Amino acid sequence: MYSRSVKPDKPGLEQQIKMIEAGNIESNSLFELYTALQLPVDLFDLTAGFTIFNLNEIGFKLPFVSSSYRPNFFSFLFVGDGKGRYTIDDQTFEVVPHSIYFTNPSNYRTFSWNEINDIILITFDESFLKKYIGEDVYTDFPFLLTELVRPKVVSDDFFQDVKLINQQLLDTYLRHSPSKYKIIGHLLAVILFQIKEHIWQDYNPIYEGNRSSQIVISFKRLLEQHYRDLSAGKAEIAFRVQDYAFAQNLHPNYLSSVIKSKTGKNITTWISEKSLIEARSLLKNSTRSIKEITYKLGFTETAHFSNFFKKHTGLSPLRYRQSIQQSN
Repeated sequence: MYSRSVKPDKPGLEQQIKMIEAGNIESNSLFELYTALQLPVDLFDLTAGFTIFNLNEIGFKLPFVSSSYRPNFFSFLFVGDGKGRYTIDDQTFEVVPHSIYFTNPSNYRTFSWNEINDIILITFDESFLKKYIGEDVYTDFPFLLTELVRPKVVSDDFFQDVKLINQQLLDTYLRHSPSKYKIIGHLLAVILFQIKEHIWQDYNPIYEGNRSSQIVISFKRLLEQHYRDLSAGKAEIAFRVQDYAFAQNLHPNYLSSVIKSKTGKNITTWISEKSLIEARSLLKNSTRSIKEITYKLGFTETAHFSNFFKKHTGLSPLRYRQSIQQSN
């Protein structure tokens, strides 16, 4: 089992908690939240977008109650032995032994712990999923879009099966290997398939939650499908906000308001992030000119696209393409 050999040089836990208790945290990166809760950031790879820890190694002062925060990452808790509770918006769930708890980047939440003996925490972001599991990850695992999150108590046999995979993940995470995250991606995919089969076999996110939740899920699905179509050449130009609103028979302002309130991100941010991913792919994997890519991604001027791309990557589209070609 994992044991920390180096303790990070940073403020104590109580001081860290005071730093975040001043108010709600709009969006936590993994590193920010781990630092605030004094997780072992000495082993944290800022570029990977994946972590795994056993919470009994962290040193929570029990009973522990977190401040309210809104994460920008997915997480799984595998509770072998422990007690606590999670509150998301106005819903509170007890965490008990042999339960599996899933959360995604969505609403505000708090958590508390009364006992921590054997609890594995796995976190990962969307970029990790897309890079190491696949671009169609939401099609393969639709439950990742869930808005209503409830802990699932599972059978002893199933929990033991998952526990063995978690141990492999822990062991791999602590190794220095050039294939480390490829292996982790495969192991995480195995867990996701196991969970899909045993917990969410018939899950359909469209029928879950209230009207706002359905709007968010429909938007996310359309966003994913549209950019897959762009990549495959089935769509000519990127959708604008009004296009996504029209698809759901909504006013653009109303759609924007729902997306912001439910996810913490503006709809334009969601679209921009997808546009950036597609821009990188087109510059790397196609021979399209910068002008063609500009039009395909919905920019009116090449200069606007170049400024957008450089703002987020530090390189112009041309320099980015050249750097990719030089590295091959």
